[in-house]
Amino acid sequence: MNEIVSIDHFNLWSFDLNLLVAFDALMKERSVTKAAVRLKIQQPAMSHNLGTLRTLLQDELFVRVGQVMQPTHRALRFAEAVEQILSRTQQAIVTPAVFEPDQAEQIFRIGFSSELEVLLVPRLAAMLNETAPGIKVLARAVDPELVHKLLDDNVIDLGVGCYDDGNNRHRRTLLFEQSLMCCYNPELLDLPETLDRDSYVGLRHALVSQKDAIEGCIDDALKRINVRLDVSVAAPEFLTVLTAVLEAPLIATLPTRIVKRYAGLFGLATAEVPLDLTVSPISMVWSAASDNDPANQWMRSQVTRLVSAYS
Repeated sequence: MNEIVSIDHFNLWSFDLNLLVAFDALMKERSVTKAAVRLKIQQPAMSHNLGTLRTLLQDELFVRVGQVMQPTHRALRFAEAVEQILSRTQQAIVTPAVFEPDQAEQIFRIGFSSELEVLLVPRLAAMLNETAPGIKVLARAVDPELVHKLLDDNVIDLGVGCYDDGNNRHRRTLLFEQSLMCCYNPELLDLPETLDRDSYVGLRHALVSQKDAIEGCIDDALKRINVRLDVSVAAPEFLTVLTAVLEAPLIATLPTRIVKRYAGLFGLATAEVPLDLTVSPISMVWSAASDNDPANQWMRSQVTRLVSAYS
């Protein structure tokens, strides 16, 4: 069993690793002149490399026998390790990374800030169960103010929600523009099919809030049009808000996709929002460090494809 030895970075830094390439060429050619041609360098440079190797390894390495340079026992032992190092290095450089989802076993950690968790994760789970059973998803709520730090710290692999660009360490793509709708229990609120502004503002409201403001995710949009709502309850989860309006005479203002997907299941009536509310779009963000990672690229493509089904 090979003993695991920690890497001495200081000593390796002082050792020119190009000397390993020069040594391998000398082993292959058994001639300074031919090794120089092989590496496309001048013969004096190759002679200098050989001299440096002899000094570092404290061995002649090659001795001339007739017209051929024969390796010493030290060189033969060293050659085995050098060939493995160079072979593996070349393979790592020239062989493209391949991700095979049907064979992979991996946990993807995805942060969410909005309705995408409840909309995306069920479909993602169904897709993975069918096509990539070894891949698992760990979903978590992530505040927009924290998402980029969590990407930097490798706590999450992707963020999907109301997230901005971050900085040059991050990548972002727009998934869709977000819109809002209302829903309420028609047995508790007798409202016309089309709400007007005054009726809407005069109602008591239930909203999603993932921050300190009780007016939650639409707080900024309301401030832009100088409107205050009478918010009775705010909660971080959409299902909590839907349950609240099922049980109480409240009206909820939620992302359109949530209302269309779940209002009917709760027996709730729907209505358009009679205000011009502009809310942040839904984006996907990830670290620049994983931009070219095949596994991350694959998951990003799946998220994009599944989200498009709601567009």
